Amino acid sequence: MMTPIPLAVTARAAALRLPVSHALYHLPRPLGWRLAAVGLPDRHGEAGAVTLLLDDLVPDTAYSLRVEGMDEIEFRSAACAGALTPAGMIEGAARDDLAAARHNADTIADAIAALPVGGTLILPSGDWVCAPVALKSDMVLHLARGAALIAPSDRTSWPILPARDAHGRMLGSWEGLPADCFAAGLHAIAAERLVIEGRGTIDGSGDLGDWWTWPKETRDGARRPRGLHLIGCSDVTLMGFTIRNAPSWTIHPQGCDRLLAVGLQIEAPHDSPNTDGLNPEMCRDVELEGIRFSVGDDCIAVKAGKRGPNGEADHLDETRHIRVRHCLMERGHGGLVIGSEMSGGVHDVAIEDCEMIGTDRGLRIKTRRGRGGAVSGIAMRRVAMRGVQTAISVNAHYHCDPDGHAPWVQDRAPAPVNDRTPRISGITIEDVTLDGLAHAAGAFLGLPEAPIDQVTIRRLRIGSLDPAAVPTPPDMADRVRPMRHEALLAEQANVDCDDASLLSLAPITQK
Repeated sequence: MMTPIPLAVTARAAALRLPVSHALYHLPRPLGWRLAAVGLPDRHGEAGAVTLLLDDLVPDTAYSLRVEGMDEIEFRSAACAGALTPAGMIEGAARDDLAAARHNADTIADAIAALPVGGTLILPSGDWVCAPVALKSDMVLHLARGAALIAPSDRTSWPILPARDAHGRMLGSWEGLPADCFAAGLHAIAAERLVIEGRGTIDGSGDLGDWWTWPKETRDGARRPRGLHLIGCSDVTLMGFTIRNAPSWTIHPQGCDRLLAVGLQIEAPHDSPNTDGLNPEMCRDVELEGIRFSVGDDCIAVKAGKRGPNGEADHLDETRHIRVRHCLMERGHGGLVIGSEMSGGVHDVAIEDCEMIGTDRGLRIKTRRGRGGAVSGIAMRRVAMRGVQTAISVNAHYHCDPDGHAPWVQDRAPAPVNDRTPRISGITIEDVTLDGLAHAAGAFLGLPEAPIDQVTIRRLRIGSLDPAAVPTPPDMADRVRPMRHEALLAEQANVDCDDASLLSLAPITQK
């Protein structure tokens, strides 16, 4: 018999993995469950996904959970050091009502300040328009079912995070560089043991106001805010909530250690600019599980900062040990993306037991000359892709930044090797299935002075092709030819595949 695996248990919520054989994000069929506790009425439900979320738990209570076809499991909810509900909030205000937004933010800030160590702030059901709020260490923010924490659509008087703090450390950022940016509607700086949980919603109001009309600009001296920005935090748990309509990246952990995100819903319109789902940058030990993504850019983008235009690197750090399991990427530019900001180095990243539907690319690694850094130890295992245009794209000639099309970036002749030469090695692809493939199963475009090394592909299966596919370049680099229904192509890359019929001798680059 299988046994549910607890992933996170707090005073009022829990997330468990249902270890059904061969299940990815969805279960093969729904499974009934029963939750019991002495003195409380039994609760019943049906699980349709591998990640089971339980909310409205009673603190410090022993529970038994029985899931159809599995062993019974017992667990105990955590004790609560004290709970507060903000008093005097204004409910249902218009999103451009700045007076109400500031009032609600002040009220929540006062409640956070009054919380005891380990205490819980409960946001009740209702629509709460609220100016940006900072969270602190040793607290739980519980978003009750039906609660919506809504950022104002008008950016007047929004706080701005400076590019660096008083010690010179990167605080505000934009695309891997220190930069003044508007504070996220919900943010935390150097917080430890922070939990954000519940079945409520965080809404960044990016669809209102003017946030999405200036994606690459600076206005009022700052870049666009994130939906949830965690800077220099450690031991963070994000569980169960929905977050949508971020002004730019949706969840951005920056310089964080030991972060667990489980059972989230991350949403943005397909045409919203740079609304990546979850972007761990210069982070260590990140676990992402049971998350559903439907966004306007990359679903998950693993990053490690970017060298400045003059080689500035004092803000950089590596990203290491990222695990993505049982997630669903329904739409986006890429499923799991590494880069293009990777100058600090990205190492030991694995995506396993996931589903991708309608993303432009599945696994994507992108960098270019001038970035430096290394990407190593990347694995994709047991992933099913449907309607993904290019399954695997590894591109060392990515034409980002104003000089991205310059000859020194795009030249296919060897360049001198130095500390600004990026390196990519150690990519493992196993048990991946592709249906509705449009452009290519894989395109590996390396640098002649630093070829992509140690690519191993085992049991890659192409089930069907997209008959309506239009020939399109699979990599964003100059002189890449359009492709349609092609298998694995490599230029300046060492690829070992167990099915030789998938390896193409056709060129990637055209004159």
